Amino acid sequence: MTPPEPVTDRAPVTHRVPVSVAVIGAGVSGLCMGLKLKAAGIEDFVLYDKAEDVGGVWRDNTYPGLSCDIPSRTYCYSFAPNPEWNALFSTGPEILRYLQRTATDHGLRPHLRTGTHITRATFTDGRWTLETSTGETRAFDFLLCATGLLVHPTVPDLPGADTFRGRAFHSARWDHTVQTTGQKIAIVGTGSTGVQLTCALTPHAGRLMLFQRTPQWVLPKPNKRISALAKAVHRRRPALARLTDPLWRLAFETTISKAAVTPGWQRTLLTYACRIALLRIRSTGLRRRMTPDHPPLCKRLVVASGFHRAVQQPHVDVISTPIARITPRGLLTTDGHEHEADLIVWATGFQADAYMRPLHITGPHGRTLDDAWARGPRSYNTVALPGFPNLFLLVGPNSPFSGEAVIRTAETQADYILQWIDLFARGVISRTTPTREATDAFNAAIATALPNTAFTGGCSSWYQDQNGTPLVWPWPVHTHRTLLSRIHHPDFHTLPGPAATHGPSALAGGDPA
Repeated sequence: MTPPEPVTDRAPVTHRVPVSVAVIGAGVSGLCMGLKLKAAGIEDFVLYDKAEDVGGVWRDNTYPGLSCDIPSRTYCYSFAPNPEWNALFSTGPEILRYLQRTATDHGLRPHLRTGTHITRATFTDGRWTLETSTGETRAFDFLLCATGLLVHPTVPDLPGADTFRGRAFHSARWDHTVQTTGQKIAIVGTGSTGVQLTCALTPHAGRLMLFQRTPQWVLPKPNKRISALAKAVHRRRPALARLTDPLWRLAFETTISKAAVTPGWQRTLLTYACRIALLRIRSTGLRRRMTPDHPPLCKRLVVASGFHRAVQQPHVDVISTPIARITPRGLLTTDGHEHEADLIVWATGFQADAYMRPLHITGPHGRTLDDAWARGPRSYNTVALPGFPNLFLLVGPNSPFSGEAVIRTAETQADYILQWIDLFARGVISRTTPTREATDAFNAAIATALPNTAFTGGCSSWYQDQNGTPLVWPWPVHTHRTLLSRIHHPDFHTLPGPAATHGPSALAGGDPA
């Protein structure tokens, strides 16, 4: 099954009206939204972020070895190509510098309110009123949530954690005052972060223990350096990026992305490549323990260089026995063995299904986001929620973040949201919200398509909600761009604005706007 085809109908426009926009989050998607608003000539908008600078996940994560698993040429805004990438896959600090530079160069700094934590958003009198942790309030016509996925760290609740005499922290809260050279280091978790940390810390650690709950498929990353000549050419010929960057995206989307959602030669080839990579582990016992029992891409594929070599070093141990408790000297596993450690790093991921929460969002008639998502996060076409007028999401539930760079997904959604803001600014509408029927139809189509994907291969992953349902895009990523290319008005309750020629009406069933 494929998502429904979009259609459009646009009412006549006679004049413009003021519009104000709040964007919560100044990471990849929030900056994208701000850049799009500014390019559209909308100046009354504010980018809120609880941290002191922009960057989101690339600002918060500073652990050793941090890098992107998406090719660099695909990890930049289409309207702001970056000729300065140093390698085929860029590092975290490189990406952060790019985001900070882009915000400055495109004039977003005056719109930023960093160090500002939004605690509550309430829809009253036709507008969204935002409250900050300091008690400030301000009303906006539109509320756009760009709060990200990998924000709230998850740390296992193990007994004895407060008795540990060494240092312990989550990978997203890295303490750079801690010495790692010559230390006994325990890394808990084998996702992308755990693998990157293992590769980065193995050369310096006195002993490294990698605690593995479930094995991961790891695809080697050929991280070729980009020459000074290539960077100079891209710097002097910006048009070159407009030609080459889409080709990089196309190559990624037609291979790894397509393998995740469609059975075929791409999935077969990728599975073969992952199994070949495991043969680099010479010990049959270790190789067996590190072979997943689920197909590649069921979890997010780990792309890294040097991991299989690192786990075979004499001072590295891969421990598959579950952790029973934390002791003053280290970690005690269920087999009764105590593993002494100076440092414990929790590479245990994030509450990816939290989305905007713990922000309290209350729509008309007192309905809260927690009420709407009592059975798990759901959205209309990844960008909106029934019953919450003039509220839109960036990288919301079921967005194709598993099949393309988040930066590309954000552009698609930002362009769609701008269509609604434009209708408001031209006086065509005053408020809009998707119908429950359209939202249910979208989620039913997803449920039908999911069994054909690799995401339902029997694994547990951060893609899943509290019910174990993958919140992913189950079709080729280009269908997401097609779906959001135009507004499908029958899917919405829309109240007219001052320039509309039609009277107030609900275009379909469900909750009124």
